[in-house]
Amino acid sequence: MENDQVDGPGTSAALPRVKKTLGKSGTAVQEPKEADSNFAADDEYSFLAAGRDFESMNTTHVYTDQERQTLAAYESLDYLPSHSDIYKTWLKKQRVSIFQLDVWFMMGLIGFCIGLIGFVLHQLIEKIAATKWTITQKYIEDGELPTACLFATGYSVLFILFSAGIVIYLRPCAGGSGIPEITGFLNGTNVRHIFNIKTMVVKFLSCVACVGCGLPVGPEGPMIHLGALIGAGVSQFRSETLGIKLPILEKFRTSESRRNFITAGAAAGVASAFGAPVGGLLFSMEEVSSFWSVTLSWQIFFCCIIATFTTDLFNSAFKDFNYTGSFGEFKTNRYILFQIDQGVDVNIVMFLPTVIIGVIGGLLGAAFTIVNLKIVRGRSTLLHKIQRDWVQKLCKLLEPCIIMILVTVFSILVPKAFACSKFTCIEGRNGDPTYGCYNDSRNHLHVDPEVVRYSCSQGKPYSISNTTFYTNSTYNEVASLLFGTLEDAVTFLFSRDTHLEFNYASLFSVLPFYFLAVLWACSTAVACGALVPMLMVGAVYGRIVGRLMVTLFGVHQAGYWEWMDPGAFALIGAASFFGGVTRLTLATTVIMMELTNDVQVLLPVMVSVMVAKWVGDFFTHPIYHALLELKCIPFLDPEPRVTVDKKQLQLELYTAGDIMSHPVISVRCHELITTLSHLLLETSHGGFPIIKKGRDGEEHFYGLITRLELTVILMNEDLFVPAQDLEDSDTASLGSHDVNWIEFDQLNIHKLNNPEETSRVLNKYLDDPKYNNLCLDLMPYINQSAMSIQEKFSLKRMYVIFRTLGLRHLVVTNSRNIVKGIITRKDLMGFSIQERLTNKILSDHSLNGTVELHAVASSDNKCV
Repeated sequence: MENDQVDGPGTSAALPRVKKTLGKSGTAVQEPKEADSNFAADDEYSFLAAGRDFESMNTTHVYTDQERQTLAAYESLDYLPSHSDIYKTWLKKQRVSIFQLDVWFMMGLIGFCIGLIGFVLHQLIEKIAATKWTITQKYIEDGELPTACLFATGYSVLFILFSAGIVIYLRPCAGGSGIPEITGFLNGTNVRHIFNIKTMVVKFLSCVACVGCGLPVGPEGPMIHLGALIGAGVSQFRSETLGIKLPILEKFRTSESRRNFITAGAAAGVASAFGAPVGGLLFSMEEVSSFWSVTLSWQIFFCCIIATFTTDLFNSAFKDFNYTGSFGEFKTNRYILFQIDQGVDVNIVMFLPTVIIGVIGGLLGAAFTIVNLKIVRGRSTLLHKIQRDWVQKLCKLLEPCIIMILVTVFSILVPKAFACSKFTCIEGRNGDPTYGCYNDSRNHLHVDPEVVRYSCSQGKPYSISNTTFYTNSTYNEVASLLFGTLEDAVTFLFSRDTHLEFNYASLFSVLPFYFLAVLWACSTAVACGALVPMLMVGAVYGRIVGRLMVTLFGVHQAGYWEWMDPGAFALIGAASFFGGVTRLTLATTVIMMELTNDVQVLLPVMVSVMVAKWVGDFFTHPIYHALLELKCIPFLDPEPRVTVDKKQLQLELYTAGDIMSHPVISVRCHELITTLSHLLLETSHGGFPIIKKGRDGEEHFYGLITRLELTVILMNEDLFVPAQDLEDSDTASLGSHDVNWIEFDQLNIHKLNNPEETSRVLNKYLDDPKYNNLCLDLMPYINQSAMSIQEKFSLKRMYVIFRTLGLRHLVVTNSRNIVKGIITRKDLMGFSIQERLTNKILSDHSLNGTVELHAVASSDNKCV
């Protein structure tokens, strides 16, 4: 990230110069560690200190000094490429496609690749899970419960060791869902290694192993990261790891195109994972992406369609990698994850329990976020106390194994404590439920025939009449929720006309177990997400509310009270918890509809999601934004919220000059080699304003050049000329230096390939006297479209411009276009704006004797 430009342009003291070595980012500042979180040794805040983990949406997050150093170490990215002469020359060489057919082709190719990966990932997960539970169930049926427990535990631990091991020892950044890192990158922060092919392989294998073996996590988060990886890799046709750089579609190798394809890949990952193309588009727009356009919406929607179509097409032909002979036949039970066959008519009375479910979703969602953050911070604190690196890694490796053992033992042994349940249905059109009744053709009430019997009697159905079937078979309610995959359990909870399938004891036993297990498991060192587990938790408490309705008012299969179906409330509960944790409204609603095909409960789902969001916003930030803050990844919110003395400030009444960094180190169009080398070695600024002397004799703002661009240019001594040969003319000498110009693709880099050699050369320029009088013409490389605003420009509008355009630097000038300051991402972080405006207010108070806060609303926030 760009550091504030606070250094003056003065000369250094006459002391022996210490030679510095640059890092891959082009600065001497150490890059953030490749880890899942950062330990802050100076964190002395209380457990529920406002602004840390417990923080409403209007509360500015509080960072420690050490965390601020981590924030400052991140480099920022420009959304648009530098608009220089060499860029325009390169652009003229690129073929312009009619109707952007090459863009549409690339979107389709990305969608196909993601769809194929999604198919393989889910097939492998199903195969691993089916093998585990089939053998375990056979042992249980044979009465060998200890053997079943031993086998399931050993089987799961082997896979979890592999899953965690490859993450810990090969690629730590592949752990977790990857959604915060993708969000941070698309917001304009460069995060190391997240788009590396090694990261992709580790992410895929780790996700398959941990989800397949039964850890209470889901593959949807990693699918979003894998989709973004595919978008970043396929669109560029190059790989630094593999040494591949194909000379095709080079026009896509700009920062703008790359970020658009990554956005499309993330959306297609959601579409493939959930079978929800519209949900994928909305998830990317609402959560992941920071820059959007109508054209990009169409292209991403097409990418999502292709990804979903590809996954469904292969799913129609294969199950557990066995060909089913039905290629191209899209069966609803395969392409709709939680297919609902029987809907319910919504009643206005239904909205009362819906609001209650929404409140529960908001409260549990906030609790989920706070406890998850506390677990991560606690783990970091404990690991920091361990001095030896190999012991730290061993602890990280053993943690998911412990969770896996506890989950497996609980899933196999706890159902034994519950009595077997009889099948129930209603004989005739109306009446009371009858135990031992398997099905009646005159009434829809039943128990799902796919429920898990565990060690209960198998039995078989038999018929006494032509309309009613009976059975002496029984099933285990808890085993039905704990055996198999999470998708199977959610399907049981969502099922309709199964009012009496689950009782309170089983639901209340599973709810706290899954809530705590998901909390703990999703933050461990494996590639996993928590989206489907969120649905599971929400569906359980939603089912409890629905079951309470049935207990109070009875079973109703038709008429005014038909809406009291526990399966419908399970769906509403799942949406509320999803919304309470993520605070996504549009994406959550549409994904739930596409997951279940149950449009009839659309309004209750929307209400529960909105209520959950409002309640959750009162206590915490959304989970992915909170994780960004925890990992100290710089992120600019859609709108700035700043409070001072418990009052929210009206930022329209403040100016850009109030928060800019100054004084600024500027560079002239024709600059000495020694000056440029000194700047690169002695400062950590990511970019430098270019100034040019005007006819009035003053130096005016002319453009901007980045640190990496300067570094690459200085590595070419052919461009150096004696200072007396260059004159500060109004235009660049396009003809005389055409041959020696550096090509755009050489400047279009994100890191240095050989920082040690670069440092050696820059130090040589400073030590060797022959470079003292050599100069560099920067005119062809200057970003001529660099944004600048005046000091008096509105702070709020400046924030919107900066974030909307995806800027990295915003130069502040006075009315005569003289550079007065510069604004970077760090300057626009909430805590930074808050501190600078607080200082301004205090300064005004000391000058005027009174202080006037430009406030718009009361808040519970505290001034940092």
